Amino acid sequence: MTSIDQIIDDFAFLDDWEDRYRYVIELGKALPDLAEENKTAQNKVNGCASQVWLVTHRGDGADPVLTFEGDSDAHIVRGLVAIVLAAYSGKTASAIAHYDVFDVFNRIGLVENLSSQRANGLRSMVKRIRDEAQALAAA
Repeated sequence: MTSIDQIIDDFAFLDDWEDRYRYVIELGKALPDLAEENKTAQNKVNGCASQVWLVTHRGDGADPVLTFEGDSDAHIVRGLVAIVLAAYSGKTASAIAHYDVFDVFNRIGLVENLSSQRANGLRSMVKRIRDEAQALAAA
């Protein structure tokens, strides 16, 4: 999986939104497919116009490292899932709870170029991940 730092660097070299849009789609194509048995109502992200599923894997300890899998039935949204997973996967619950991924999205000009439905879906994905992390960090 591409790191969030690599994604930020790649966005810096892309001049127009069309190239960035294509890059987001490429990130989605590179995202491993989510197993069909994980595409459940429990894993579905509410608030997304497209179908989006997120699966959280929790490590051990008081402040567990969380890793995520995700998928979507829409190409651009699948790319957004890949960016969100790159930003959060492999961090501790407390780090995720305090990490402002929207700062990254704003730096790369992501949110301003999305439709309102996609931007809301992106916020729903981030909220779900951060809510899970906050619950684990507080436990």
